[in-house]
Amino acid sequence: MLKKILAGVIIVLSFNLGFSQQAQIVEDFKPSSVNQPGKLYPQVNSEGRVRVQIAAPGANRVQLDIGGVKYDLKKDANGVWTGESAPQDEGFHYYQLNIDGASVPDPGTIYFYGAGRWGSGIEVPAHDEDIYALKEVPHGLLSEVIYFSKITQAWRRCIVYTPPGYESNPEKRYPVLYLQHGSFENETSWSRQGRANFILDNLIAENKAVPMIIVMDNGYAFKPNEPQVVTNPTRPAMVFEEVMIHEIVPMIDSRFRTIADREHRAIAGLSMGANQTMRIVMNNLDVFSAYGGFSGTANYPSPDDIDPTTFLDGKFSNGQEVNQKIKVFFLSLGTKEPNPFPGSVGAFRKMLEKQGIKYVFYESPATAHEWQTWRRSLYQFAQLIFK
Repeated sequence: MLKKILAGVIIVLSFNLGFSQQAQIVEDFKPSSVNQPGKLYPQVNSEGRVRVQIAAPGANRVQLDIGGVKYDLKKDANGVWTGESAPQDEGFHYYQLNIDGASVPDPGTIYFYGAGRWGSGIEVPAHDEDIYALKEVPHGLLSEVIYFSKITQAWRRCIVYTPPGYESNPEKRYPVLYLQHGSFENETSWSRQGRANFILDNLIAENKAVPMIIVMDNGYAFKPNEPQVVTNPTRPAMVFEEVMIHEIVPMIDSRFRTIADREHRAIAGLSMGANQTMRIVMNNLDVFSAYGGFSGTANYPSPDDIDPTTFLDGKFSNGQEVNQKIKVFFLSLGTKEPNPFPGSVGAFRKMLEKQGIKYVFYESPATAHEWQTWRRSLYQFAQLIFK
């Protein structure tokens, strides 16, 4: 009898727990803003939960993989699987579906290049999405520039943003921001996931930023006959520095109406791109005069104290000279960034302060190592440069 009573209690508790969990989900889901035309799923609700649905009648298990967590979906009588995640942070997130162990993109979304593949993404509405919203303001132009690299002996591509009015005013010249992506992303990432062109369109319309050209190239570069994989992270970074200085910058100056001097060139990047661009700017202070490091520094992943006499060949040993040559030194980090990013950025800031080097530090509230942090960082950084 006691066993039966306990069993009944467990069943009731399990039922109530499940009912409670279901009751906690707010049923105001709406299709994501980055769905393919006419697709109802994925959806997002006011809590930031992501709900997905896919027909897979022959599958045994289907999961939603987002934010490093996998959520089991439930199958109905028609073989359609549906389920949702826990609340997600504001902004853009990569995700995928896992069907019987195979990770696949969700056919409901448009695709984005991240994690070394074309896959799914979703927008969780943000309280500050106005900064990158598509508005009724003059819009710049995104161009795809194909070029052959003699250094890599391969065809490469960069995406170039020219600001509103570039075509209608053929006499005007513009400063240039070279803007780099993160690990396992590519030259499309800043304009698609990052919405960099809309951020600049809106800033320029509000007279908060100087009209500028933005160049977004692929940070992965390899010499001929080298393995086209990243076994040593510093190797492709070194090759990319050669490509940037000897090929990309001269090409942009020859093909676009730039103000071709260091005073009117800035360089910035996120995560891996922050590491790359810091090395590039410090090795080429005759080329660039402003730097933006979003969620990264050249000492990543080390949180240890930095010796300025040896770090990057002593490029930070003379703080006064750095202050004279770099007009804007900008660093940023999300308040929810995982280790080792807070430690490595913190160690780098400590070194800058010890050397008396002036810098601007921005913290993105309630975001981690993700695109909302970097969108906000670009929004802040673009308002500081070329003024």
